[in-house]
Amino acid sequence: MVLVFVEDPADELSQQALAFARALGEEVQAVRIGDGQPYAPAAWAQGLVAAIEDRGPWAVIAPGSERGNEILAHVAAKTELPMAANCVSLALGDPASVVRLRWGGSLLEEARLHGSPSLLTVAPHAVAAEGVSEEIDVVAPSTDPADLVVQVAERVPSAVSGVSLADADVVVSGGRGVGSAEGFALIEELAALLGGAVGCSRAVTSAGWRPHTDQVGQTGTKVSPEL
Repeated sequence: MVLVFVEDPADELSQQALAFARALGEEVQAVRIGDGQPYAPAAWAQGLVAAIEDRGPWAVIAPGSERGNEILAHVAAKTELPMAANCVSLALGDPASVVRLRWGGSLLEEARLHGSPSLLTVAPHAVAAEGVSEEIDVVAPSTDPADLVVQVAERVPSAVSGVSLADADVVVSGGRGVGSAEGFALIEELAALLGGAVGCSRAVTSAGWRPHTDQVGQTGTKVSPEL
């Protein structure tokens, strides 16, 4: 059996994680953590650990989102099991074998996960989202004060409108050669005409010309556009 952590049933990355699990040809069970409680990484991870211990899956799969990667990293630390992030394939076996993206997607790495269950997150757009057909159980997060030291107090929506950089089919990116923050007006205009998103290099964000949320690459947003 494969256990999938679903961040939000309507979320495309969560649907991709479910599709990835279905392709393995095994029974798929899905869980969400919490029912309106504030997000606390350690507490949510402990809730997932409890579900793992109760159900005994051979693999635990999470979406390749910030939250999915964070929670599964906590699970790996709590269970002392290896975790692989940004995976594009998983093969059954003892040990299990995964292929994952490294160095901002510039290369593929094959790795073996010793221990059970295998913990992995799915690289964004590694598979197509197919909706949700599974029943999703709600698992309670830990209430241990030690697990609640860090939790989200408030979420402030981004002021950026338009197409999300991570999901964009078209990305128009600029680097130091644009010359200034004002120079990105032309980049923004072209992105708008193409129905795409604006990206930039680390040098641009370091210069303060664009916010870090626009940075593309290993230390920024991972993208997989068609153009």
